[in-house]
Amino acid sequence: MATQQAVYVYEAPVRLWHWINAFAILVLAVTGYFIGSPLPTMPGEASANFLMGYIRFAHFAAAFVFAIGFLGRFYWSFVGNHHAKQLFRLPIFNKAFWKEAWFELRWYLFLEKEPHKYVGHNPLAQLGMFLMPTLTSLFMVITGFALYSEGAGKGSWFDFFFGWVIPLFGQSQDVHTWHHLGMWFIVVFVMVHVYVAIREDIMSRQSLVSTMISGWRMFKDDRP
Repeated sequence: MATQQAVYVYEAPVRLWHWINAFAILVLAVTGYFIGSPLPTMPGEASANFLMGYIRFAHFAAAFVFAIGFLGRFYWSFVGNHHAKQLFRLPIFNKAFWKEAWFELRWYLFLEKEPHKYVGHNPLAQLGMFLMPTLTSLFMVITGFALYSEGAGKGSWFDFFFGWVIPLFGQSQDVHTWHHLGMWFIVVFVMVHVYVAIREDIMSRQSLVSTMISGWRMFKDDRP
């Protein structure tokens, strides 16, 4: 019986979204940190300095890229292949899914001797991706545009769609705090994500990092 050595997993729009999203998160995290903890002082007259204004502009621009990319990725989960749907559809009522997720957790903790083979995301990775790129991204978009609506003013479409968020949380500073905590959650996730991706590329039975570049999943052995 012939063995399949490569499978086309991630289509071009998914890969493009992944890398643009990664760049947007980098810009958002750096600029968001300085917005939350502004520079203590700048030399010269205040009228001659617009550094924080440029930082805020970069943050807002990256936020629009992040939000539009999220909407595009959500759309592609309907028209793309099976693997494009994994970020938004979690089989929580499937016992086999949780069994495999538990196995993967043990594998990551070095409690299993050999990993299983997967074409798309393994169940634990799918669970993690659902919690961060899906739920956390949605949370950051909603809270971020709610804060932006304050500057846009009453009657703006930002206020129309997101003005309800601030009263829900209590006050503006509460939304700022939760938005800031969301940033740190994403930063920690990115560090774990990069570590796991490199680790799996070395130790698993299939390619990982190169797959998000070429789209092809390459397998290292012929065993099931």
